[in-house]
Amino acid sequence: MTQVVALMLAAGFGRRFGSDKRRAVLADGRTLLAASLERARAVFEEVLLVLRADDDPAALGLPADSVIVRCVDAEQGMGHSLAAGARCLDGHPAAACAVLLGDMPWIADASLRALVDKAAPGRIVFPLYRGERGHPVLFGRDFWPELQRLTGDEGARKVLRAHPAAWTAVEVDDPGVLGDVDSPAALGGER
Repeated sequence: MTQVVALMLAAGFGRRFGSDKRRAVLADGRTLLAASLERARAVFEEVLLVLRADDDPAALGLPADSVIVRCVDAEQGMGHSLAAGARCLDGHPAAACAVLLGDMPWIADASLRALVDKAAPGRIVFPLYRGERGHPVLFGRDFWPELQRLTGDEGARKVLRAHPAAWTAVEVDDPGVLGDVDSPAALGGER
Protein backbone atom coordinates (compact mmCIF):
# COMPACT_ATOMS: atom_id res chain seq x y z
CA MET A 1 0.00 0.00 0.00
CA THR A 2 1.32 3.45 -0.92
CA GLN A 3 2.33 5.44 2.11
CA VAL A 4 -0.16 8.23 2.70
CA VAL A 5 0.06 10.77 5.52
CA ALA A 6 -3.18 12.34 6.74
CA LEU A 7 -3.76 16.05 7.34
CA MET A 8 -6.89 16.69 9.37
CA LEU A 9 -8.09 20.27 9.18
CA ALA A 10 -9.67 21.44 12.45
CA ALA A 11 -8.64 25.09 12.78
CA GLY A 12 -11.88 26.55 11.44
CA PHE A 13 -14.49 28.44 13.40
CA GLY A 14 -17.66 26.64 12.25
CA ARG A 15 -19.76 29.79 12.56
CA ARG A 16 -22.84 28.13 11.02
CA PHE A 17 -22.86 25.63 13.90
CA GLY A 18 -23.39 28.35 16.52
CA SER A 19 -20.61 27.21 18.88
CA ASP A 20 -17.28 25.35 18.70
CA LYS A 21 -18.50 22.23 16.93
CA ARG A 22 -15.19 20.48 17.52
CA ARG A 23 -16.25 20.18 21.18
CA ALA A 24 -19.78 18.96 20.39
CA VAL A 25 -20.40 15.64 22.11
CA LEU A 26 -21.62 12.64 20.12
CA ALA A 27 -23.98 10.01 21.52
CA ASP A 28 -21.00 7.82 22.51
CA GLY A 29 -19.48 10.62 24.64
CA ARG A 30 -16.60 11.53 22.31
CA THR A 31 -16.18 15.01 20.93
CA LEU A 32 -16.84 15.42 17.21
CA LEU A 33 -13.17 16.14 16.60
CA ALA A 34 -11.97 13.18 18.68
CA ALA A 35 -14.31 10.84 16.78
CA SER A 36 -13.08 12.16 13.42
CA LEU A 37 -9.45 11.79 14.53
CA GLU A 38 -10.04 8.25 15.78
CA ARG A 39 -11.56 7.28 12.42
CA ALA A 40 -8.52 8.63 10.57
CA ARG A 41 -6.08 6.90 12.93
CA ALA A 42 -7.78 3.56 12.24
CA VAL A 43 -6.47 3.72 8.66
CA PHE A 44 -3.54 6.15 8.53
CA GLU A 45 -0.32 5.47 10.42
CA GLU A 46 0.38 9.19 10.69
CA VAL A 47 -2.23 11.90 11.22
CA LEU A 48 -1.25 15.56 11.52
CA LEU A 49 -4.00 17.61 13.13
CA VAL A 50 -4.15 21.28 12.16
CA LEU A 51 -5.46 23.43 15.03
CA ARG A 52 -5.57 27.14 15.84
CA ALA A 53 -2.59 28.67 17.61
CA ASP A 54 -4.41 28.91 20.95
CA ASP A 55 -6.31 25.60 20.95
CA ASP A 56 -5.96 23.29 23.95
CA PRO A 57 -5.97 19.70 22.61
CA ALA A 58 -7.13 18.29 25.96
CA ALA A 59 -10.12 20.64 26.04
CA LEU A 60 -11.05 19.32 22.58
CA GLY A 61 -11.08 15.76 23.94
CA LEU A 62 -8.01 14.71 21.97
CA PRO A 63 -5.54 11.98 22.93
CA ALA A 64 -2.30 13.20 24.48
CA ASP A 65 -0.24 11.68 21.67
CA SER A 66 -1.97 13.70 18.93
CA VAL A 67 0.46 15.32 16.48
CA ILE A 68 -0.54 18.98 16.35
CA VAL A 69 0.26 21.55 13.67
CA ARG A 70 -0.54 25.14 14.71
CA CYS A 71 -2.07 27.53 12.20
CA VAL A 72 -1.46 31.10 13.35
CA ASP A 73 -3.67 32.65 10.66
CA ALA A 74 -6.60 30.21 10.82
CA GLU A 75 -9.13 33.06 11.00
CA GLN A 76 -8.22 33.93 7.40
CA GLY A 77 -9.73 30.70 6.05
CA MET A 78 -9.31 27.03 5.27
CA GLY A 79 -6.65 27.68 2.65
CA HIS A 80 -4.34 28.98 5.37
CA SER A 81 -4.97 25.90 7.53
CA LEU A 82 -4.29 23.54 4.65
CA ALA A 83 -1.13 25.45 3.72
CA ALA A 84 0.12 25.24 7.33
CA GLY A 85 -0.37 21.48 7.32
CA ALA A 86 1.17 21.03 3.87
CA ARG A 87 4.27 23.01 4.86
CA CYS A 88 4.91 20.40 7.56
CA LEU A 89 5.23 17.78 4.81
CA ASP A 90 8.51 19.15 3.45
CA GLY A 91 10.90 16.21 3.36
CA HIS A 92 8.18 13.69 4.24
CA PRO A 93 8.61 10.41 2.32
CA ALA A 94 4.89 9.78 1.71
CA ALA A 95 3.64 9.57 -1.86
CA ALA A 96 0.45 11.48 -1.00
CA CYS A 97 -1.43 13.27 1.75
CA ALA A 98 -5.08 12.76 2.58
CA VAL A 99 -6.83 16.00 3.48
CA LEU A 100 -9.56 15.18 5.98
CA LEU A 101 -12.00 17.49 7.74
CA GLY A 102 -12.37 17.45 11.51
CA ASP A 103 -16.16 17.32 11.30
CA MET A 104 -16.56 14.10 9.31
CA PRO A 105 -16.55 11.15 11.75
CA TRP A 106 -18.68 8.76 9.69
CA ILE A 107 -16.42 7.91 6.75
CA ALA A 108 -16.08 4.13 6.49
CA ASP A 109 -12.62 2.62 6.93
CA ALA A 110 -13.15 0.70 3.67
CA SER A 111 -13.66 3.99 1.80
CA LEU A 112 -10.45 5.43 3.21
CA ARG A 113 -8.53 2.27 2.27
CA ALA A 114 -9.95 2.32 -1.27
CA LEU A 115 -8.71 5.90 -1.69
CA VAL A 116 -5.27 5.07 -0.30
CA ASP A 117 -4.99 2.16 -2.76
CA LYS A 118 -5.25 4.64 -5.66
CA ALA A 119 -2.85 7.25 -4.26
CA ALA A 120 0.24 8.18 -6.26
CA PRO A 121 2.55 11.22 -6.48
CA GLY A 122 0.86 12.58 -9.62
CA ARG A 123 -2.77 11.86 -8.70
CA ILE A 124 -5.56 13.72 -6.93
CA VAL A 125 -7.87 11.03 -5.56
CA PHE A 126 -11.37 11.61 -4.20
CA PRO A 127 -14.46 9.55 -3.39
CA LEU A 128 -17.70 9.67 -5.36
CA TYR A 129 -20.95 8.72 -3.67
CA ARG A 130 -23.92 8.58 -6.04
CA GLY A 131 -22.13 10.95 -8.41
CA GLU A 132 -21.25 13.54 -5.76
CA ARG A 133 -17.62 14.27 -4.89
CA GLY A 134 -16.83 13.86 -1.21
CA HIS A 135 -13.97 13.84 1.27
CA PRO A 136 -11.20 13.21 1.92
CA VAL A 137 -9.18 14.28 -1.08
CA LEU A 138 -5.73 12.73 -1.48
CA PHE A 139 -3.09 14.90 -3.10
CA GLY A 140 0.02 13.28 -4.52
CA ARG A 141 3.28 14.86 -3.47
CA ASP A 142 3.57 16.57 -6.88
CA PHE A 143 0.83 18.96 -5.70
CA TRP A 144 2.20 19.71 -2.22
CA PRO A 145 4.02 22.91 -3.27
CA GLU A 146 0.70 24.33 -4.51
CA LEU A 147 -1.05 23.32 -1.29
CA GLN A 148 1.67 25.07 0.70
CA ARG A 149 0.86 28.37 -1.03
CA LEU A 150 -2.93 28.33 -0.51
CA THR A 151 -4.68 31.29 1.11
CA GLY A 152 -8.25 32.42 1.68
CA ASP A 153 -11.29 30.31 2.46
CA GLU A 154 -11.49 28.22 -0.69
CA GLY A 155 -9.47 25.27 0.61
CA ALA A 156 -7.92 23.17 -2.15
CA ARG A 157 -10.48 23.93 -4.88
CA LYS A 158 -7.93 26.02 -6.75
CA VAL A 159 -5.53 23.07 -6.95
CA LEU A 160 -8.31 20.71 -7.99
CA ARG A 161 -9.50 23.03 -10.77
CA ALA A 162 -5.95 23.47 -12.08
CA HIS A 163 -5.31 19.73 -12.54
CA PRO A 164 -8.38 17.86 -13.86
CA ALA A 165 -6.16 15.41 -15.75
CA ALA A 166 -4.79 14.18 -12.41
CA TRP A 167 -8.22 13.37 -10.97
CA THR A 168 -8.90 9.80 -9.94
CA ALA A 169 -12.45 9.24 -8.74
CA VAL A 170 -13.19 6.23 -6.55
CA GLU A 171 -16.83 5.09 -6.39
CA VAL A 172 -17.84 4.26 -2.82
CA ASP A 173 -21.08 3.10 -1.27
CA ASP A 174 -20.58 5.35 1.73
CA PRO A 175 -22.69 8.43 2.52
CA GLY A 176 -20.10 9.23 5.21
CA VAL A 177 -17.87 10.81 2.55
CA LEU A 178 -20.47 13.59 2.27
CA GLY A 179 -21.48 13.74 5.94
CA ASP A 180 -19.91 16.80 7.52
CA VAL A 181 -21.46 18.42 10.59
CA ASP A 182 -22.56 22.00 9.95
CA SER A 183 -25.39 22.21 12.50
CA PRO A 184 -26.26 20.59 15.85
CA ALA A 185 -29.04 18.62 14.07
CA ALA A 186 -26.38 16.85 11.99
CA LEU A 187 -24.90 15.24 15.12
CA GLY A 188 -27.55 12.49 14.95
CA GLY A 189 -25.11 9.64 14.71
CA GLU A 190 -23.68 7.02 12.37
CA ARG A 191 -24.86 7.19 8.81
